[in-house]
Amino acid sequence: MEMKVITLPAFCVEGYSIEATIKEFESGLAKSHYHKLVERKDEFQHRKNDNVMLMQIYPVNEDFNAKTDKFTHLIGYEVISSENVPSEMISHEVPDSQYVTCTHRGVESEIGDTYDYIYGQWFGETGHEPKDYDFEIWDERYQPESPNNEIDIYVALQ
Repeated sequence: MEMKVITLPAFCVEGYSIEATIKEFESGLAKSHYHKLVERKDEFQHRKNDNVMLMQIYPVNEDFNAKTDKFTHLIGYEVISSENVPSEMISHEVPDSQYVTCTHRGVESEIGDTYDYIYGQWFGETGHEPKDYDFEIWDERYQPESPNNEIDIYVALQ
């Protein structure tokens, strides 16, 4: 798996904020919010593009376990301006940061293996430390049930 460290400028995301465990999110919340978001795409007046972003924001807590504890899932679009946020949605500012990035290839249900590699082996080998969030980009390659599926993953670095 090819890993790259890059720097991205600050950006803003608008969309649905969901507090849930991974299991709760994957048991239907993700799909239902994804479909609601795409149906309301035209309400995002300052949408940068059609790519859906899934941002995962973790509590700053040493005992936190992403597999069993609740955390914030923000599913939305990157916007150029955070004016006129659609109803029932939030706007979230993301500071400029360094990220480790890679592309998950294969069905979405196996993406946990990619995250396990990044947060386990990659961080262990490189000495980098993660910040409290990561995100995925779901673009035209996003085909969750297909072996041809591709999802770009970005993990913020301290």
